Amino acid sequence: MPPVTAASVEEAARRLDGVVARTPLHRSERLSQRTGAQVHLKREDLQAVRSYKVRGAYNLLAQLAPEELARGVVCASAGNHGQGVAAACRQLGVRGRVVVPRTTPRQKRERIAALGGSSVEVVVVGDVYDDAVTATREEAERSGAVVVPAFDDPRTVAGQGTVACEVVEQLGRAPDVVVVPVGGGGLLAGMGTWLRERHPGTRLVGVEPAGAASMAAALAAGRPVPLVDVDTFVDGAAVRTAGHVTTPLVQAAGAGLVAVPEGQICTEMLALYQTDGIIAEPAGALASSALGRQVLLEPGQDVVCVLSGGNNDVSRYADVLERSLVHEGLKHYFLVQFAQEPGALRRFLDEVLGPDDDITRFEYVKRNSRETGPALIGVEVARPEDLSPLLGRMAETGLDVERLEPGSPAFQYLL
Repeated sequence: MPPVTAASVEEAARRLDGVVARTPLHRSERLSQRTGAQVHLKREDLQAVRSYKVRGAYNLLAQLAPEELARGVVCASAGNHGQGVAAACRQLGVRGRVVVPRTTPRQKRERIAALGGSSVEVVVVGDVYDDAVTATREEAERSGAVVVPAFDDPRTVAGQGTVACEVVEQLGRAPDVVVVPVGGGGLLAGMGTWLRERHPGTRLVGVEPAGAASMAAALAAGRPVPLVDVDTFVDGAAVRTAGHVTTPLVQAAGAGLVAVPEGQICTEMLALYQTDGIIAEPAGALASSALGRQVLLEPGQDVVCVLSGGNNDVSRYADVLERSLVHEGLKHYFLVQFAQEPGALRRFLDEVLGPDDDITRFEYVKRNSRETGPALIGVEVARPEDLSPLLGRMAETGLDVERLEPGSPAFQYLL
């Protein structure tokens, strides 16, 4: 199979012309003000399938031989790649199966089925993306179907790299910095390969979720290695093992990598929605969440940030808000031992809560004696600095209070 080069990316761009949308490049006033740079968002969430994944999927399918197309195709997906494959199958009249893990939001599964119509079947297997990959390989061996990788194939990588071609054409020049979300590395590998050959002065940064930094692990080990634990919240980038094709390409491109905690991504999702009117999924907000924080910029630099996907289930926003508040230091949880007597809770409200503090959760966990009973209490404060006075007032009451720290084993059951 031919390697990925700038020429193969440009060939893919010609192949995709008129097939996929040429998505807008929008200047972000909010992010420009925050960083001092000129920040533009490449709006891949505005593709018909709401992500850039259709670029790689169509580029691969369009190059299959007639006998391969006749056998049908199969792919593993966290959701977005499956939508791209489904759309490509329908356009090309190819029979396909899309295998997704159980963590894939229902909204994405339904979109895959709608985009593929009668051409595509959706199959749910396992808990993480890599489980779907294993099932896909087994299906290909059984049926002879052609596997369409989400990122680990030169044709997929070249198709995804076409985002870089559009960025330079739309901006009218090569940007100083390009910031790209990273799961398995297809987008970063494709864009990085083209930029390294055509515009080597552009700084390239890949942003991974802290709970699934598989590309950083691969570069550190010199080869793809499986992560022991994967946080699946950023489902579009929750990849246990980076690609064998993509890892050396990312390394050759000289891309820097940073990791962003999930709560910070949630804060950016809310800012995109409330300020910019953009519905982004967690992976879609991944790159922009790092600007001015993990990714430092110089005043006046031209910066392009890829907003990679908008397939977000609205039912997730309650969880998104909760994670954001915890990350920003505005939401805190405690186990409080209350005496089982009248007025105990009233005393807590009068003596512990400040004027701007609010109880957002209260439930008895277990009444294990007649004298005391533990209660789980969630408190939202107006400012992060309000926590210290709150803890001081708790200590003064003499109550037995245990704070549940974010990241602790007990805290994971709250989110």
